[in-house]
Amino acid sequence: MKAPLTDNARYVLESRYLKKDRDGRVIEAPEDMFARVARNVASAEVRYEGGPLPGEVEEQFLDAMLSLDFLPNSPCLMNAGRRLQQLCACFVLEVEDSIESIFDTLKHAAQIHQSGGGTGFSFSRLRPAGSYIATSGGEASGPVSFIRIFDQATEAINQGGFRRGANMAVLRVDHPDILGFVRAKDEEGSLVNFNISVGITDAFMQAVREDAPFHLLDPQDGSVARTLPAREVFEAIVHGAWKNGEPGLVFLDVVNAPDGRLRPSNPTPHLGRIEATNPCGEAPLLPFESCVLGSVNLAHALGGEPPACKPHWDKLRRLTQLAVRFLDNVITVTRHPLPQVAAITEANRKIGVGVMGFADMLIRMGVSYDEPRAADVGEEVMAFIAEEADRASEQLADERGPFPNFSDSLLADRGRPLRNAIRTTIAPTGTISIIAGCSGGIEPIFAVAFERRVLGTVLKEVHPDLEPLCRREGFELTDELMARITETGCVRPIGEVPEPARRLLVTSREVPPMGHLTVQAAFQRHTDNAVSKTLNLPAESTPDDVREIYLRAYELGCKGITVYRDASRKSQVLAVECCAQRNACAD
Repeated sequence: MKAPLTDNARYVLESRYLKKDRDGRVIEAPEDMFARVARNVASAEVRYEGGPLPGEVEEQFLDAMLSLDFLPNSPCLMNAGRRLQQLCACFVLEVEDSIESIFDTLKHAAQIHQSGGGTGFSFSRLRPAGSYIATSGGEASGPVSFIRIFDQATEAINQGGFRRGANMAVLRVDHPDILGFVRAKDEEGSLVNFNISVGITDAFMQAVREDAPFHLLDPQDGSVARTLPAREVFEAIVHGAWKNGEPGLVFLDVVNAPDGRLRPSNPTPHLGRIEATNPCGEAPLLPFESCVLGSVNLAHALGGEPPACKPHWDKLRRLTQLAVRFLDNVITVTRHPLPQVAAITEANRKIGVGVMGFADMLIRMGVSYDEPRAADVGEEVMAFIAEEADRASEQLADERGPFPNFSDSLLADRGRPLRNAIRTTIAPTGTISIIAGCSGGIEPIFAVAFERRVLGTVLKEVHPDLEPLCRREGFELTDELMARITETGCVRPIGEVPEPARRLLVTSREVPPMGHLTVQAAFQRHTDNAVSKTLNLPAESTPDDVREIYLRAYELGCKGITVYRDASRKSQVLAVECCAQRNACAD
């Protein structure tokens, strides 16, 4: 079977994923890559008794990938069956308040980046700038100075020729250096290899609501270092996010709540509190934990004819159950980069079954992303996936045993044991959605036609549903009209385009902010880990808009939140002139 890949998908695969010889020539076809991955991941079956035959599982894995119904995270596609054999995407590393710990962590991060993984860190335990250092009699330089060192080191490490390292830095909102951290990326070009997020507490959000003073605490002894108005700190965060999209927020008390307010992200609190996430924020993890991710293509889980498709529940069930087995196998066959990572990853066996192609699913169902029904569809689909992922993990626990920490976990009182402490995660699927030829994660489509910059190359893309929608209305897309659509990326302002296309092909900048947030909250209610989503705002949005979004995200039980205001950065991965402002946009 030949994979139905677009030209852009083949370009990405040849650039990043396929085997090359020493002269840089590609020596592996995409179908060979999928076969390599399927064979390697299915080999885990021989380690367990009572399960299906490895050959049967290999064939199922291969069919799912060749048809682009399901794809695992990038390191799995790159490394499975090869020398590195490091297949996990997400890692969180511990940063303790000593030079030895800081630079041990930097070394560990370099090893992970070299294998294709991304890293997250909490710098909250580091003493603030200006603190006395007893051993030297000098003053501490503070967390931000060490984040800059990590950033420079990452810049020097190319991930095995595949991609550069990605990082997340988290600092608690009650750290004395919080304002310096919030402003660390004020100038574009600062900390280019880091996303930054503020670790928000319930106490801080209450102080913001009450316009109360808020204590900043010395991480060494918990003493009050100084007191600021909570709203002053919050407004600094809001301004930074309005100015250039950072910092985002991680709601630490929501993440660590026993019920996760919905589903627990930290089912093993006896091992510690979660303080950081992976680079895109969807995987809150304990120190040294890793998580392997994979996404089901919702655009392929439909029955009927567009624009009146319905979810194909049987196919979605099969794909979800297959994804759970695939990802659990990945943990078994992966070669962990550090012994500490191996110990806790194998003890908790966290996996992240997620989705991509949600916007495409809506279009083919005749649902516009900016109508209330979109969130209803998302909630129904994710609730189904969560239930099936739980059932598949229960079945694996029957075959292979529960995750080793199960008996001490918050999940021990449920009816049946689980093989995996975490089963679901919504990742952004930036690159694998290009390979699958679908919309990314749960995002709206970025544009109907646009340019995507990948490894310095501009890839032109046109949404595959544009022409069929117009054809059904008996309308022909002329070259002149396509040029107008490509210029703006939008079809809603173009009256000549048939109404069904203008209604359904809504872009991320045309969806109201609360529409974005409603969809994110709907998926979060049925996701163990967090949801990676960017709330795209028009260029004319104000700090008031950002403030409202951040407050509402907390009220809705989101575990994190990120916004991006159109044209607030000069550089971007996705670019097109906006419908109204005609400025460059980023996603």
